[in-house]
Amino acid sequence: MYSEKVMDHFKNPRNMGEIEGAKGVGTVGNAKCGDIMRMYLDIDENGVIKEAKFKTFGCGAAIATSSMATELVTGKTVQDALKVTNRAVMEALDGLPPVKVHCSLLAEEAIHAALWDYAKKNGIVIEGLKEPVEDIEEIEANKSEI
Repeated sequence: MYSEKVMDHFKNPRNMGEIEGAKGVGTVGNAKCGDIMRMYLDIDENGVIKEAKFKTFGCGAAIATSSMATELVTGKTVQDALKVTNRAVMEALDGLPPVKVHCSLLAEEAIHAALWDYAKKNGIVIEGLKEPVEDIEEIEANKSEI
């Protein structure tokens, strides 16, 4: 059912925890399944994500997608991190069962929520970034990447 990569990121999550004084923090959830994901980003003066961490309350797939998402954005510019989609997270994990695709969407939206917080705190606009939703159920049905 789950790939070896999903199981590895679930059993051995990378970058779990908080970043004190994070430059951007975003929290999203899914009321339907009860998953909640919080993403922390430490972003340097050049707009490069130096560190990403997460705290997730949810199933194994939610933890695995959180873990992978932090790996995918670390070292990237803010603009490049914005391009990390739910599909990219799923592909990096060698896929997810159809009933768990929403977990990858949660990861994408957590990244966007943290970037939104960073932009708001710094009075900047990140081209292409839209205001995040707190509950991904609002956008899940309309997401073309799924």
